[in-house]
Amino acid sequence: MIEAGTRDWPSATMAVIGSSLGGYYATWLAQQRSCRAVLLNPAVDPARDLARYIGEQTAWHDPSERFYFEPHFVDELRALHAGPLNEPERLMAVIATGDEVLDWREMRARYAQCRLRVVEGSDHALSDFEDHLPSICDHLALQT
Repeated sequence: MIEAGTRDWPSATMAVIGSSLGGYYATWLAQQRSCRAVLLNPAVDPARDLARYIGEQTAWHDPSERFYFEPHFVDELRALHAGPLNEPERLMAVIATGDEVLDWREMRARYAQCRLRVVEGSDHALSDFEDHLPSICDHLALQT
């Protein structure tokens, strides 16, 4: 769906931003399209991390909402692993040491060759996101 939805975007000027699992997808798309990306507390190996959740689950934002996480979703995540980062200068990762969901050290290791912004504290949601906008806009060559 991501590939189809962005097929007509001009690679030279496009950019993507993704948070958590979205950061994993954004990494894949940036590798496919040679575009810039900003990754906010990006998932590094969601196939590994989510394999234990196969079966019926409840939505985190509404425990009364239920869904079924199927085994083939893990296979799809494995297939989207971007492998070695071939143009790390196009990627920027904002990583919070206070992330309560993902291991910030694993993120830092995965994106070590990229532009890194390691934030002391904060959280998985990057509640202080506004503080990072100037450097994000700079990386994406956007005017603030």
